[in-house]
Amino acid sequence: MNPTVVEHPASNEAHEDHVELPVAPEVSRTRLAAGGVLGVALLAGLFVAGWVPRHASAAAAVVAGEERALGPHRAEVMTPRVAKSATALTLTGGVEALRETAIWARASGYVRTWHVDIGDRVEKGQVLVELDTPELDQQLAQAVADMASRRAAIELSRANLAFSHPQALRYESLVPQGLAAQQDLDSKRAAAAVDAASVHAAEAALLSQQAEVRRLTELRSFARVTAPFAGIITARNVEEGTLVTAGTSGGAGLFRLATTDPVRVFLQVPQELAPSMRAGTTAAVRVREFPDRVFPGTVTRTAGALDPASRTLRTEVQVPNPGGELLAGMYATVALETPSPHRTLYVPSAAVMADAHGTHVAILGEDGRLRFAPVRVERDTGAEAAVVSGLDGGERVVTNPGEDTVEGAAVVPVERAVK
Repeated sequence: MNPTVVEHPASNEAHEDHVELPVAPEVSRTRLAAGGVLGVALLAGLFVAGWVPRHASAAAAVVAGEERALGPHRAEVMTPRVAKSATALTLTGGVEALRETAIWARASGYVRTWHVDIGDRVEKGQVLVELDTPELDQQLAQAVADMASRRAAIELSRANLAFSHPQALRYESLVPQGLAAQQDLDSKRAAAAVDAASVHAAEAALLSQQAEVRRLTELRSFARVTAPFAGIITARNVEEGTLVTAGTSGGAGLFRLATTDPVRVFLQVPQELAPSMRAGTTAAVRVREFPDRVFPGTVTRTAGALDPASRTLRTEVQVPNPGGELLAGMYATVALETPSPHRTLYVPSAAVMADAHGTHVAILGEDGRLRFAPVRVERDTGAEAAVVSGLDGGERVVTNPGEDTVEGAAVVPVERAVK
């Protein structure tokens, strides 16, 4: 028999543990704000403690860099080179004949024979080709016959006048005597006047026909084509039996004639030197076919105006060519000595600086510090730059300023000899 367990609720409640939690104290808003401010202050202190040393170090580095830039350092300087009063100029051009023309026939016909070929030298008036002109010969023969007919017409008119004029005079004496009517006198006078006019008309017709004969005779003389000037034949375009038509339409002419002593070389002179180009300026001409030879020449004329497209002045140089070495069409280089239109100073190209403030050079002043002088460069040859304004020639220019070159920097100059 199992024992019976009797539970006593009151007794169990007495034995249970009973724990009471403490009540959290209330924090005031003032204390919270004070804590936040304290935290921010702590963070700011930590930030300042780390940033200030780094900022000071960077500022010190900048100051040290400026001190190094402004402090004394070595730099090569030189005095600008003054250009000569005459500027050496080398240009290229093409050799051309002094005179050149295509020769055409003035009369139409067939080539009977030609007397010269390419490369032959001819004199003025020398016969180059002879033509057969059958049509022109017939026209001339007809004109001569017509001229003879005009002479016969004059003789007939004069004979008629010799008959009618005395009759009119006779009737003038008969009318007052009543032996002839006035009407007959008027008729005789009119006939005499007509015959006189016929004589004048026949004489005028004869003069016209004589002019026509002279024209055809002159035209017939062009069957012998001659050279208009002395020169060399550079082209022949005819053969015996070739039909030649008078005029210049179509083809290239019978011959081409050129005078090559002297020859001409045409140059395009840049605008900055165009005012200095004068007739009589000496020139030295070279061609690559004769590398060791200089052909002396002279400027003979200029165009007097610049080409609006290239802004250059067309200039002609004549070169004596008695031996014919220079051929038309050759490529040549021409060296000229032209007086400079203005004073020019040369500095090394590396000395010129260009930036947003313009073009300038670094100049060492009397106080040993640099200053920038604005300049105007006319041209740059690669090794040197031609300065036409901004310098007076007595400055000491830094030959190769670096990117760290600043105005006001102290410099220990190293003089460079002027070449």
